[in-house]
Amino acid sequence: MKDLAVGLVMPAIGMDCMQYHLDEISKNIEPGNHAVVIFDRAAWHTTKKLRLPKNLSLLPLPAASPELNPTEQVWQVLRDRYLANRCFKSYDHIVESCCDAWNAFTSGKGAVQQLCSRDWAKIKTYF
Repeated sequence: MKDLAVGLVMPAIGMDCMQYHLDEISKNIEPGNHAVVIFDRAAWHTTKKLRLPKNLSLLPLPAASPELNPTEQVWQVLRDRYLANRCFKSYDHIVESCCDAWNAFTSGKGAVQQLCSRDWAKIKTYF
């Protein structure tokens, strides 16, 4: 299994952004594999207008449970290690800093997996 994290820095959120993100994740899944995307119940995550790629499944979290959302763990690290208590010169500087933070964080082998894994949520694989 390849150690890969797919992230996007975008100026807005919404259904179109979610679709673009799902499409990017899908493009990075090795042929023959299937991915599960864990998400909260934001309106743009649950809209019926999304075209779900065939190699992805969505797993919604229970309402009001940010402690279960792996993405919240990632945001916390990005804020704490790279983005907090800084002044930015411009919008472009913000985008560049966010991209640098993501790339620095994901450059560590298994960074997302180590941060977001829970002993009680492991799935046994048979291959």
